[in-house]
Amino acid sequence: MADVSLAAKRQEIALLRRLEERILWLASWTIHNANHLRESRDGLKVGGHQASSASLTTVMTALYMKALRPQDRVAVKPHASPVFHAIQHLFGRQSLENLKRFRALGGAQSYPSRTKDVDGVDFSTGSVGLGVAMTAFASLTQDYLAARGSVKPEKMGRMISLLGDAELDEGNIYEALIEACKHDIRNTWWIVDYNRQSLDATTQDRMFTRYGEIFEAAGWTVETLKWSKRQREAFAKPGGEALREWIETAPNDLFAALTYQGGAAWRERLSADLASNPQTLALIASYKDADLAELMTELGGHCLETLLEAFERAGQDDRPRFFIAYTVKGLRLPFQGHKDNHAGLMTPAQIAELRERLGVVEGEEWDPLSGLSAAERTALKGLVARAPFAAEVEREHTAPTIPTPTADELLIAVAGGGEQSTQAAFGKVMFEIAARKDEFAGRVVTTSPDVTVSTNLGGFVNRRGVFQRRAHEDVFKRRRIPSAQVWSKAETGQHVELGIAENNLFIALAALGLTAPLFGERLFPVGTLYDPFIARGLDALNYACYQDARFLLVATPSGLTLAPEGGAHQSINAPVIGMAQPGLDTYEPAFADETAVLMAHAFDRIQAKDGASTYLRLSTRVIAQPERMDEAWRRGVVDGAYWLKPPAPGARLALVYSGALAPEALAAFEALSEDMPEAGLLAVTSADVLHRDWTAAGRARWTGQETRTSTIEALLAPLDRDAGLVTLTDGAPLALSWLGSVRGQRVRALGLEAFGQSGDLPDLYGKYRLDAEAVLDACADLLT
Repeated sequence: MADVSLAAKRQEIALLRRLEERILWLASWTIHNANHLRESRDGLKVGGHQASSASLTTVMTALYMKALRPQDRVAVKPHASPVFHAIQHLFGRQSLENLKRFRALGGAQSYPSRTKDVDGVDFSTGSVGLGVAMTAFASLTQDYLAARGSVKPEKMGRMISLLGDAELDEGNIYEALIEACKHDIRNTWWIVDYNRQSLDATTQDRMFTRYGEIFEAAGWTVETLKWSKRQREAFAKPGGEALREWIETAPNDLFAALTYQGGAAWRERLSADLASNPQTLALIASYKDADLAELMTELGGHCLETLLEAFERAGQDDRPRFFIAYTVKGLRLPFQGHKDNHAGLMTPAQIAELRERLGVVEGEEWDPLSGLSAAERTALKGLVARAPFAAEVEREHTAPTIPTPTADELLIAVAGGGEQSTQAAFGKVMFEIAARKDEFAGRVVTTSPDVTVSTNLGGFVNRRGVFQRRAHEDVFKRRRIPSAQVWSKAETGQHVELGIAENNLFIALAALGLTAPLFGERLFPVGTLYDPFIARGLDALNYACYQDARFLLVATPSGLTLAPEGGAHQSINAPVIGMAQPGLDTYEPAFADETAVLMAHAFDRIQAKDGASTYLRLSTRVIAQPERMDEAWRRGVVDGAYWLKPPAPGARLALVYSGALAPEALAAFEALSEDMPEAGLLAVTSADVLHRDWTAAGRARWTGQETRTSTIEALLAPLDRDAGLVTLTDGAPLALSWLGSVRGQRVRALGLEAFGQSGDLPDLYGKYRLDAEAVLDACADLLT
C-alpha cells in the first residue's frame, strides 16, 4: 500500500509540474499578446512583468491546485497578476476574451482589483505592500466576526499574502506586523517570493537572515524554503555539503549573473571556487550543463514537493506563518536572473522557443493544454477539477440590509441648542448609539490610532468595550482608582484599539468595511483620527476606497482652529484631499444638528448599492447653535449646501462658509446686512458633493443624458448674474473658490494658505485673514 501511495504521489507531482508549465506559458503568452500582437493605437508599452510572474508560478500552482480551501482569501503579488488570471481561466472564472484584453479597457487588470476584475480577486494589490497588511487586518476582522458567531470555526479561512521581497522594504508592512502581534492574529500566511531582485538591482545579501528574525520576534512561525528536493538529494552525495555551502555564501548578484549565463558559466565558476575539493568536482562533473543549471536554480520556491510539504505542515494549526520561498526571477525564461529583467519582455523569437520547449502547438497558444495527449489532457482537467479551491461556492457575498437610525433618532442626542462643537456632537451621537439595543448598534465597530478619547469616542467604548480575544481585567477598576475610561476588554467588545499608525487605521477600515462581500456580514465601521494626519495614511485610505470598502471616517480636530496646538497639527489641504478621493463623500458640518443628520446619512451610504464611505471633518470649537424654524435645511445638509440666510432676488453679494468658521461668517453677515440687507449667507456642508453634482449635471448636457439643474446652480440662481461671492473655509481656499465658475461670478476666496502657528483664535484668525474683518474687506473689494 505504501508503494502504491508513493507512486500516486509521484504521479500527482508530475501532473502538477506539467500544469505549472502550462500556467507559466499562458501567463507569458498573455503578456506577449498584449505587447507584440494586439494592435497598439497609442504607441505605449503595455508591459506585464513576465519575469516576476515566472518566479511565483510554482508557489501559486501549489497553493491554488492543492493547498487553498474555498474559504481562504489571497492577496496576490501585483506583478504576478497574469499567473492569477491564467489559473482563474483554468478554473473557468476568467474568460479568454479578458486574457486577450489584458491591460486593455474591460480586460484583465494589470494588478488584481476587487472592483475592476471579474475573476474573484479577494484583495486589490499594488506595488506598495498594502495588500500584505490587508491580510493581517482581514484576519483580525474574521476573529471579530467569529467571536460573535458570524463565522463558524469550520469556515475560518486563511488570509494569505503573496509578496515580492522588494515589498519587504515597505514600512507599512512592519506597522501592520506590530499591530498583528498586539492583537494575536491567527490564520495568516505571508509567502515571500524571495528572488533577491527588485526593479533597480539585486537586494542586499545581509537581509536574508534579518527578515526571519523580525517575524520570529513578533511571534510568527518562520519557514525558510531554500532548497528543493533535487538539491537536498545532491547535497547528500559525496561533495554535496561543499556545494551547499558555496550557494549559502554566494553573493546575490553573482548567483543571479550565473543563473543568466547558464550551465557552462556555473561549471566554470564552481570548478574554480571548489578546486580543492575533488568530491565536489566529481559531483559537478556528473551533471551535463543543462542539468547543472537546473540543479543550481531549482530552489525551494520552485519545488512543488517542498512547497506542498510546507503548506501541509502549516495547515495543522492556526499560527501566523512567514514563508521565505527562495526563487529565481524569470526562471525558465531567456532573461532569468538578469538584473534588468523586471520589465523585460520576450521577443517573438524567444516566445517561439518557449512555445516549442513546452510543446505548445503553433496557432493554439491560447489553449493551455495544447499539444498534450488525450490522456494528459484528461488527467490535467481532473487535477484542476479536484482542487479544493475549484469548488463552486459563494465567494462574493451579499449581506442583508440592516435598519439604521433615522436623522430624527440621532438628533435627540444633540438636542438643546446652546453652544456645542461638532466633535462633541459626534461623541454624543455615538454614546446614544451605544445605548441602543437594536441590531444596528451591535454591528457598529469603532477603531482609532490611540486617539479614542481625544476624538470623543470614549463614551461609546465605555458602554461597548474593547475587542480582545482574551479577556483582560481592568486593574484600575479593580483597585478602585477613579478613571473616566472604564474599558472592559473581551471578545464582546466593539472597539478595536490601534497604536499610533494611521496607515493601520485605514487598512483596518478597509478590512472592516469589506465584511459584507467577504463574509456575508454587515458591519458599520467608524474610525477616528486627527484631521492633519489623514495625509500620513493617505495611500492606505485610497487603497480602502479603491476596493469599495464602506466606513465612516471622522477626522477631528481640524484646521487652524486647533489654535494652541500649532502648525504641525493644523490641517490645510484635507478638504481638497477629500474632494479628490473617489469613493469617499466629504462633509464639513458647522453645527451639532448637521453632524447628527450626516451621521445618519453616512450609515445609509455604507450599505447602499451605489453608496460610498463618508469623511466628516469636525472641530473642537464650541459655537452657538442656530434656531431652526423648519426642516428644509436637512436636505441641504446632505446635498452639500443650504441658505442659512436666504438672499433677496437679484442680490449682488453672498457670503459662503464651511465648517468651524461659521461664527466669523455670521458676524460679517450681520455687519454687512446694515448696508446690504438683500445679501445671503450660504452654508456649505460638502464642497465635494456639490462639485461632483455640478460636474455630473454639466456632463449630462453635452453627452445626451437627461438635462437637470445641479444643487449649486439652483442655490445660486436667485443672485444677480454679476453678484460677487466671498468664500471662507478653514483649509485650502480652492475648496470653495470654484463656485465662481458655476455662473461666472467673481469670487474672493479666503482660507489657509500657509503653515499656521500656536496662538488663540482671535490672534490666529486675524493674522491669517480668516476673521470677520477679512470677510468685510473681501466684500468691499468685490463691490468697488
